[in-house]
Amino acid sequence: MNPGEQVDRQSRILDAVLELLSRHGISGVNMRAVAREAGVALGLVNYYYADKPSLIRAVLNRIGESDMRLVTPDPEAHPDEQLREALRRVAGPEILTTPYLSLRLHLWALAQADEDFAVINAEAFDQYLDGLATLIGNAKPELSREACKQRADDIVVVQNGMWLTSLLGIDKAAIQRSIARTEQIAFAD
Repeated sequence: MNPGEQVDRQSRILDAVLELLSRHGISGVNMRAVAREAGVALGLVNYYYADKPSLIRAVLNRIGESDMRLVTPDPEAHPDEQLREALRRVAGPEILTTPYLSLRLHLWALAQADEDFAVINAEAFDQYLDGLATLIGNAKPELSREACKQRADDIVVVQNGMWLTSLLGIDKAAIQRSIARTEQIAFAD
């Protein structure tokens, strides 16, 4: 098996875990269901992942990497635009979907229920906050690192509220107000 094929199969397996978590929560994830959803042999799932917790850890790490892409700056853009783009990305059409937001709720619940998962979730959250604080600091260099972190904390509260509100029914005007509010927090004098 070539390395590209291996990555593709692992990716399909993790996509299947994400899909099952989104639809059924943790109770819907087992090795057999993952294999069926991914369209691979059960032995292949067992080859890459020893057990259900290792699957969940891999998924949590994947989501953490995805979150970091939300705050990864475009080096070609001005720092103000880098920050604005990052603030808008969390309301992207691929994120504001019921399956994705349902998945996030399941993952947050898992992090509350399992210490190992909580550590992975906390590390990913801290990295996201740090990335957001860095973007704020680049756009507002007069702010201290602590002030940037406080603003990042406040922005995440609004972003999480926007995600939860969108689960109740997406109101595009409310989403736009939420994004505008995060920009006000980030760019306040």
